[in-house]
Amino acid sequence: MASTVAATTSVFARSSTALTPNRVHLRFAPHPFRTLGRFRFLPIRALSSPNGFLTAIEVCVKESVTVPGKLGPFSQRVLLTLEEKSLPYDIKLANLANKPEWFLKISPEGKVPVAKLDDKWIADSDIITQLIEEKCPEPPLAAPPEKSSVGSKIFSTFIAFLKSKDPNDGTEQALLSELTAINEYLKENGPFVNGEKISAIDLSLGPKLYHLEIVLDYYKSWSVPESLTFVRNYMESVFSRESFLKTQALREDYSTSLVELIFFGKFRLLFEGIGGNTDAFYFYNFT
Repeated sequence: MASTVAATTSVFARSSTALTPNRVHLRFAPHPFRTLGRFRFLPIRALSSPNGFLTAIEVCVKESVTVPGKLGPFSQRVLLTLEEKSLPYDIKLANLANKPEWFLKISPEGKVPVAKLDDKWIADSDIITQLIEEKCPEPPLAAPPEKSSVGSKIFSTFIAFLKSKDPNDGTEQALLSELTAINEYLKENGPFVNGEKISAIDLSLGPKLYHLEIVLDYYKSWSVPESLTFVRNYMESVFSRESFLKTQALREDYSTSLVELIFFGKFRLLFEGIGGNTDAFYFYNFT
């Protein structure tokens, strides 16, 4: 993990890349949350790391809809990547229900997460994680492209089952079939998707399975069958990692945020706007 600043009091410094003249960049604070002007900061990392970053990477993510000042879901993949590589980063929280002007300046389409790399704000998890991998290859998280298909249908089958009101429409079986396929793959190739060590694929698949576990338990009293031993062991391994525990949102936020999107129209509009691909919606807007 990245080193911390040896201090018992807060240390602040103005950023040379400030979005506004009044912005203050929080380097370290003994409290988990501070409000500085129009920005909410969660100081997670100090200004040095084994990978040689001299300044913290700025990452803007969704703010909790249940507890202001806390992390919201849908941006965990990027945060997991930063954690697994022990990179310094600062989090800014954005209220997506009432998008502030500063947020729309860095993410005009209102997407999260958005990260500042090479002095550019990028609002695409795929590009963000790829750039991080290129600039900081240790520890390696890249996996062979052919393995990226593992669990590729998990989110679409999960959403279909969640929305279903007909127990005989096949949506539950479709989800079980996808989970079974993952289980068989892990049985032969695990414990992680790329073998013994965690990879970028796990950092994408893990949060989706976490959504699935929480939301289906809450709304349908449904959980991954105990017979799918390798999937359950995989979930336990990923969910218990220090990086995952540090970057997960409040449990109640997962069900609240996702169902708000699905059943109050926002999900439908965005879903149709990208051609009806549920996994693409999840990937480009929330991972």
